[in-house]
Amino acid sequence: MTLNIRAATPDDVSTIFGFCKLLAEYEKLAHELTGTEADLHEGLFGRRPFVEAFVAEVDGKLVASAIYFYNYSTFLMRPGIYLEDLFVLPDYRRQGIATALIKHLANHALKQGCGRLEWSVLDWNVDAIAVFKKQGAVLMD
Repeated sequence: MTLNIRAATPDDVSTIFGFCKLLAEYEKLAHELTGTEADLHEGLFGRRPFVEAFVAEVDGKLVASAIYFYNYSTFLMRPGIYLEDLFVLPDYRRQGIATALIKHLANHALKQGCGRLEWSVLDWNVDAIAVFKKQGAVLMD
């Protein structure tokens, strides 16, 4: 398996949007997904982008994405990164891809001078919680 993690490009938007739909279904929240592929494209690559994304390819196939945005801590007086979505196609789970994406994003945060990397996870998503805890994440209520 050859894993490549890179910044998303406009050509990736359709696949990333598909990942967003699959994640919404997995989280039993598909009814709350009201945005469109065009909205995602605008958010990632429009006049004023609000989010960024990394994608993971295995042997040239897009299999995962991490969508994130910057925030700011007035306690640290430094920027931070909030991981909005992390998704890996089911057939590619448990192969270290989510871990590799988290590490890549954490290294990116450090290079950007960020003081923290945060995210939320549903309390019933024990697989995701295990992945994050394995990376040293500290759970908060």
